[in-house]
Amino acid sequence: MADFYKAILFLNYGLLLSVILLGAGKYRILNNKEKQYFHCIAFLFFIELLNLILPYIFNLNDTSFLYPLYIAGEFFLLSVLFIRKLDWPKYFLGLVALVATGFMISKYGFNYPFNADIAKVVSNIIIICLSGFTLIREIKDTSAQNRFLLTDASIFFYYSVSVFIFIVQHQIANLSEDDYYIIFSANNILSGILYCSFLYTFIKLKK
Repeated sequence: MADFYKAILFLNYGLLLSVILLGAGKYRILNNKEKQYFHCIAFLFFIELLNLILPYIFNLNDTSFLYPLYIAGEFFLLSVLFIRKLDWPKYFLGLVALVATGFMISKYGFNYPFNADIAKVVSNIIIICLSGFTLIREIKDTSAQNRFLLTDASIFFYYSVSVFIFIVQHQIANLSEDDYYIIFSANNILSGILYCSFLYTFIKLKK
Protein backbone atom coordinates (compact mmCIF):
# COMPACT_ATOMS: atom_id res chain seq x y z
CA MET A 1 0.00 0.00 0.00
CA ALA A 2 2.91 2.34 0.66
CA ASP A 3 4.04 2.11 -2.96
CA PHE A 4 0.50 2.76 -4.21
CA TYR A 5 0.23 5.79 -1.91
CA LYS A 6 3.55 7.20 -3.19
CA ALA A 7 2.53 6.63 -6.83
CA ILE A 8 -0.74 8.54 -6.34
CA LEU A 9 1.08 11.27 -4.40
CA PHE A 10 3.66 11.93 -7.12
CA LEU A 11 0.98 11.75 -9.81
CA ASN A 12 -0.82 14.52 -7.91
CA TYR A 13 2.38 16.58 -7.78
CA GLY A 14 2.61 16.29 -11.56
CA LEU A 15 -1.04 17.30 -11.98
CA LEU A 16 -0.63 20.24 -9.62
CA LEU A 17 2.45 21.47 -11.48
CA SER A 18 0.57 21.17 -14.79
CA VAL A 19 -2.33 23.19 -13.39
CA ILE A 20 0.04 25.93 -12.18
CA LEU A 21 1.84 26.20 -15.52
CA LEU A 22 -1.36 26.16 -17.57
CA GLY A 23 -3.14 28.54 -15.17
CA ALA A 24 -0.25 30.98 -15.34
CA GLY A 25 -0.47 30.89 -19.13
CA LYS A 26 -4.21 31.62 -19.05
CA TYR A 27 -4.06 34.15 -16.20
CA ARG A 28 -4.45 37.22 -18.43
CA ILE A 29 -7.78 36.03 -19.87
CA LEU A 30 -9.33 35.45 -16.44
CA ASN A 31 -11.66 38.04 -14.99
CA ASN A 32 -11.08 39.40 -11.48
CA LYS A 33 -13.22 36.76 -9.77
CA GLU A 34 -11.75 33.90 -11.78
CA LYS A 35 -8.20 34.92 -10.91
CA GLN A 36 -8.96 33.85 -7.35
CA TYR A 37 -9.00 30.22 -8.56
CA PHE A 38 -5.40 30.56 -9.65
CA HIS A 39 -4.46 32.21 -6.36
CA CYS A 40 -5.98 29.27 -4.47
CA ILE A 41 -4.16 26.63 -6.49
CA ALA A 42 -0.91 28.65 -6.37
CA PHE A 43 -1.10 28.76 -2.56
CA LEU A 44 -1.62 25.00 -2.43
CA PHE A 45 1.34 24.52 -4.76
CA PHE A 46 3.45 26.75 -2.50
CA ILE A 47 2.57 24.67 0.59
CA GLU A 48 3.26 21.38 -1.20
CA LEU A 49 6.56 22.76 -2.50
CA LEU A 50 7.64 23.73 1.02
CA ASN A 51 6.73 20.27 2.27
CA LEU A 52 9.01 18.81 -0.38
CA ILE A 53 12.03 21.11 -0.25
CA LEU A 54 12.30 21.72 3.52
CA PRO A 55 13.20 18.09 4.38
CA TYR A 56 15.50 17.54 1.39
CA ILE A 57 17.26 20.90 1.14
CA PHE A 58 17.20 22.18 4.72
CA ASN A 59 17.04 18.78 6.50
CA LEU A 60 13.90 19.94 8.29
CA ASN A 61 11.97 16.71 8.70
CA ASP A 62 9.14 18.15 10.80
CA THR A 63 7.02 20.44 8.64
CA SER A 64 3.93 20.26 10.86
CA PHE A 65 4.33 23.99 11.60
CA LEU A 66 2.99 24.61 8.07
CA TYR A 67 -0.34 22.97 8.89
CA PRO A 68 -1.97 26.00 10.58
CA LEU A 69 -0.78 28.22 7.73
CA TYR A 70 -2.30 25.78 5.25
CA ILE A 71 -5.63 25.69 7.11
CA ALA A 72 -5.86 29.49 7.43
CA GLY A 73 -4.72 30.18 3.87
CA GLU A 74 -7.03 27.60 2.30
CA PHE A 75 -9.97 28.86 4.36
CA PHE A 76 -9.30 32.51 3.51
CA LEU A 77 -8.70 32.09 -0.22
CA LEU A 78 -11.61 29.74 -0.93
CA SER A 79 -14.02 31.69 1.28
CA VAL A 80 -13.08 34.94 -0.47
CA LEU A 81 -13.55 33.21 -3.83
CA PHE A 82 -17.11 32.12 -3.11
CA ILE A 83 -18.13 35.25 -1.20
CA ARG A 84 -17.11 37.33 -4.22
CA LYS A 85 -18.95 35.00 -6.61
CA LEU A 86 -22.05 35.23 -4.43
CA ASP A 87 -21.76 39.06 -4.45
CA TRP A 88 -22.11 39.20 -0.68
CA PRO A 89 -21.23 42.45 1.17
CA LYS A 90 -17.54 43.23 1.54
CA TYR A 91 -17.67 43.04 5.33
CA PHE A 92 -17.89 39.25 4.94
CA LEU A 93 -14.40 39.40 3.42
CA GLY A 94 -13.17 41.30 6.46
CA LEU A 95 -14.78 38.75 8.76
CA VAL A 96 -13.10 35.87 6.93
CA ALA A 97 -9.72 37.65 7.12
CA LEU A 98 -10.25 38.26 10.84
CA VAL A 99 -11.09 34.61 11.51
CA ALA A 100 -8.09 33.33 9.51
CA THR A 101 -5.69 35.78 11.18
CA GLY A 102 -7.15 35.07 14.61
CA PHE A 103 -6.67 31.34 14.14
CA MET A 104 -3.01 31.74 13.16
CA ILE A 105 -2.29 34.05 16.12
CA SER A 106 -4.08 31.66 18.46
CA LYS A 107 -2.30 28.58 17.13
CA TYR A 108 1.20 29.95 16.69
CA GLY A 109 1.10 32.22 19.73
CA PHE A 110 -0.85 30.14 22.26
CA ASN A 111 -1.11 26.68 20.65
CA TYR A 112 -4.89 26.86 20.80
CA PRO A 113 -6.71 24.78 19.81
CA PHE A 114 -4.19 22.07 20.67
CA ASN A 115 -5.62 19.85 17.94
CA ALA A 116 -5.59 21.89 14.72
CA ASP A 117 -7.68 19.19 13.06
CA ILE A 118 -10.74 20.71 14.76
CA ALA A 119 -10.14 23.98 12.90
CA LYS A 120 -9.60 22.00 9.69
CA VAL A 121 -13.00 20.30 9.96
CA VAL A 122 -14.80 23.58 10.76
CA SER A 123 -12.99 25.31 7.88
CA ASN A 124 -13.95 22.57 5.44
CA ILE A 125 -17.60 22.63 6.51
CA ILE A 126 -17.73 26.40 5.88
CA ILE A 127 -16.13 25.89 2.45
CA ILE A 128 -18.69 23.16 1.68
CA CYS A 129 -21.56 25.51 2.55
CA LEU A 130 -20.17 28.40 0.51
CA SER A 131 -19.41 26.24 -2.53
CA GLY A 132 -22.85 24.62 -2.24
CA PHE A 133 -24.61 28.01 -2.20
CA THR A 134 -22.54 29.06 -5.21
CA LEU A 135 -23.38 25.89 -7.13
CA ILE A 136 -27.11 26.28 -6.49
CA ARG A 137 -27.04 29.84 -7.78
CA GLU A 138 -24.94 28.94 -10.82
CA ILE A 139 -27.24 26.06 -11.76
CA LYS A 140 -30.34 28.25 -11.41
CA ASP A 141 -28.83 31.16 -13.34
CA THR A 142 -28.58 29.50 -16.75
CA SER A 143 -28.18 32.85 -18.52
CA ALA A 144 -24.79 33.54 -16.92
CA GLN A 145 -21.53 32.18 -18.28
CA ASN A 146 -20.17 29.83 -15.61
CA ARG A 147 -16.78 28.83 -16.95
CA PHE A 148 -15.72 27.32 -13.61
CA LEU A 149 -18.92 25.38 -12.87
CA LEU A 150 -17.10 22.03 -13.08
CA THR A 151 -14.38 23.30 -10.76
CA ASP A 152 -16.93 24.57 -8.23
CA ALA A 153 -18.66 21.19 -8.29
CA SER A 154 -15.32 19.42 -7.81
CA ILE A 155 -14.44 21.66 -4.86
CA PHE A 156 -17.81 20.89 -3.26
CA PHE A 157 -17.36 17.15 -3.89
CA TYR A 158 -13.75 17.07 -2.66
CA TYR A 159 -14.35 18.88 0.61
CA SER A 160 -17.59 17.01 1.34
CA VAL A 161 -15.99 13.58 0.96
CA SER A 162 -12.76 14.70 2.66
CA VAL A 163 -14.65 15.77 5.78
CA PHE A 164 -16.40 12.41 5.85
CA ILE A 165 -13.10 10.54 5.48
CA PHE A 166 -11.49 12.74 8.10
CA ILE A 167 -14.25 12.13 10.66
CA VAL A 168 -14.29 8.37 10.01
CA GLN A 169 -10.52 8.23 10.37
CA HIS A 170 -10.66 9.84 13.81
CA GLN A 171 -13.52 7.61 14.97
CA ILE A 172 -11.66 4.37 14.27
CA ALA A 173 -9.13 3.43 16.92
CA ASN A 174 -5.96 1.45 16.32
CA LEU A 175 -5.72 1.85 12.58
CA SER A 176 -3.03 -0.27 10.98
CA GLU A 177 -0.35 1.20 8.72
CA ASP A 178 -2.13 -0.18 5.66
CA ASP A 179 -5.39 1.41 6.82
CA TYR A 180 -3.71 4.81 7.02
CA TYR A 181 -2.25 4.40 3.55
CA ILE A 182 -5.68 3.45 2.19
CA ILE A 183 -7.27 6.56 3.76
CA PHE A 184 -4.49 8.88 2.58
CA SER A 185 -4.56 7.31 -0.90
CA ALA A 186 -8.33 7.85 -1.12
CA ASN A 187 -7.86 11.50 -0.18
CA ASN A 188 -5.08 11.87 -2.75
CA ILE A 189 -7.32 10.36 -5.44
CA LEU A 190 -9.93 13.00 -4.56
CA SER A 191 -7.24 15.68 -4.83
CA GLY A 192 -6.30 14.31 -8.24
CA ILE A 193 -9.91 14.61 -9.41
CA LEU A 194 -9.96 18.22 -8.19
CA TYR A 195 -6.70 19.03 -10.01
CA CYS A 196 -8.05 17.42 -13.19
CA SER A 197 -11.11 19.67 -13.03
CA PHE A 198 -8.81 22.71 -12.82
CA LEU A 199 -6.72 21.36 -15.68
CA TYR A 200 -9.76 20.71 -17.88
CA THR A 201 -11.23 24.15 -17.12
CA PHE A 202 -7.99 25.98 -17.92
CA ILE A 203 -7.56 23.99 -21.16
CA LYS A 204 -11.11 24.92 -22.26
CA LEU A 205 -10.75 28.60 -21.42
CA LYS A 206 -10.90 31.03 -24.31
CA LYS A 207 -10.87 34.83 -24.50
